Amino acid sequence: MNDEQPARQTGEFEGLRWLFPSALVHELDPAAGAAPGRRPRRTARDWVVDFSCFLLAVLLGVAAAQALPREAGLPHSAAVLDQLLGAVACAVVWFRRRWPLGLALAMIPVGFLSNTAGGADMIALFTLAVHRPFRHVAWIGGAGLALVPLFYWLRPDPDLPYAGIVVFTELLTVSVIGWGMFVRSKRQLMLSLRDRARRAETEARLRAEQAQRLAREAIAREMHDVLAHRLTLLSVHAGALEFRPDATREEIARAAGVIRESAHEALQDLREIIGVLRAGESDDAAGGRPQPTLAALDALVAECREAGMKVTLDHRLTGVENAPASLGRTAYRIAQEALTNARKHAPGTEVTVRVGGAPGEGLTISVHNPAPAGEAVPVPGSGQGLIGLTERATLAGGRLDHGPTREKGFEVRGWLPWNGS
Repeated sequence: MNDEQPARQTGEFEGLRWLFPSALVHELDPAAGAAPGRRPRRTARDWVVDFSCFLLAVLLGVAAAQALPREAGLPHSAAVLDQLLGAVACAVVWFRRRWPLGLALAMIPVGFLSNTAGGADMIALFTLAVHRPFRHVAWIGGAGLALVPLFYWLRPDPDLPYAGIVVFTELLTVSVIGWGMFVRSKRQLMLSLRDRARRAETEARLRAEQAQRLAREAIAREMHDVLAHRLTLLSVHAGALEFRPDATREEIARAAGVIRESAHEALQDLREIIGVLRAGESDDAAGGRPQPTLAALDALVAECREAGMKVTLDHRLTGVENAPASLGRTAYRIAQEALTNARKHAPGTEVTVRVGGAPGEGLTISVHNPAPAGEAVPVPGSGQGLIGLTERATLAGGRLDHGPTREKGFEVRGWLPWNGS
């Protein structure tokens, strides 16, 4: 995923922040919300909506106050109290976002005593439905609906019949609750979509990191398989020159030639791997030398013999020309790593390489060397090559075993699946 996309989305959200409620802004972007312990600041939209709600409560209260003189049997003191409670209810509408539950609870007795507080009562109920779960709305809304018939029985409306005003008020109350719940569900949907987008971004980032990690492991394994063989030749022959100062001129020239050739081959292999990384393509499309196949085992053995190793190749394969490229590459790497280890840890011994199999039967490969006769020149090694070969064989659907033999030698044994044509 492009790193500029989240920044662009953040910038767009910043530019449209004023269009969202402060509570929704805080949920969408908690880092940009209020400080710890403080509620979010009102956005421009909040100020417009709060002023509209206050103005609506005042207009409804004024309309209800004009009808108070026409109520039969209403004392003047009760009318004054009704208007005072209505004015207070309109004023506390400004605090509906901070205490939606407390305001809705307080409006139950206030709305029962004051007709001019009816508008503020509806606004408080709407705010409760928007900001609190349904269980709170059910209890407080149910209490308000239950008090409506009693209120109009005690204070009949001067213009509408009892049944008509009760049904109208009940329907209006249910509509306000439903509208508030719809707004709440819409906000929750926005938050859910935002969470899904964040999870998708996180999962995509994790998948990209995993892909990069697997690619790095594959590159490291390939570099080890390719370069270890060449560098071991360098180490062995350089060690021989160091520990044999009495070597003849021909032996020194031969060792120097092997060192030069191995260094050249290692540099060439390294350039090919770097070329693959730069091109971002497969090995075959990178323009380098072809990948090793089963037919290249003879060349590998010949190269080891030229370097002074004693290698015997027992080749019993049929159908080599139709062998899959991945099969040949895996078998070649197993033989290459095993010969490299034999050269490092058992120099001077005769190594036997046996390869057999056919399509439909699978390919078997083993590399065996006896225990060295004398003390070998110490060459550093961590055993990661055999671990990498085991993983490579497992990924190919085969298996690889390695370990010492009864004669204190060492043997690497592998089996790879070879599907028939």
